[in-house]
Amino acid sequence: MLPRSFALVAAAAMLAAGVAGCSSRNHAGGSGVVVVGAYVLQPASPGKATVAYLDIRNNGTADSLVSASTSVGGTVQLRAPVAKGESPVVMHTVTSIPLPAGATTQLIPNSYHLLISGAGTMHDGKDIKLTLKFAHSGPITIYALVNNPQNGGASYFLN
Repeated sequence: MLPRSFALVAAAAMLAAGVAGCSSRNHAGGSGVVVVGAYVLQPASPGKATVAYLDIRNNGTADSLVSASTSVGGTVQLRAPVAKGESPVVMHTVTSIPLPAGATTQLIPNSYHLLISGAGTMHDGKDIKLTLKFAHSGPITIYALVNNPQNGGASYFLN
């Protein structure tokens, strides 16, 4: 289990690296599609549904996220609200998530996100791999930290 303070320090370090002009192609100033801040909520038990949140920065031309997979198996669905601004928020599966040119799309609670079901074991504080496939850009594989909100794991709003 990672303490909440560690998650905050890690997020600050990642932001600082991007602001400082880190040479990696996976920072917010890179060309094309860049993914940062990915994390997955630990499911109640293996195979149970969970969600993944992340930020996708598109520094290139308009694109869209068309599918995703995990290193722990299972099925990943792209989810979106049925209608914006309605409460309660009702989600449905979509075939793609639009990524406008020159913009950041946040996959967050109550908006676009990834729904993972039927996956293998995920441990709090450990990483899993997410492979994201796009309509025009090449696939990107990133690490997503597994967080357990039941024991103080980070949430989107704390990072």
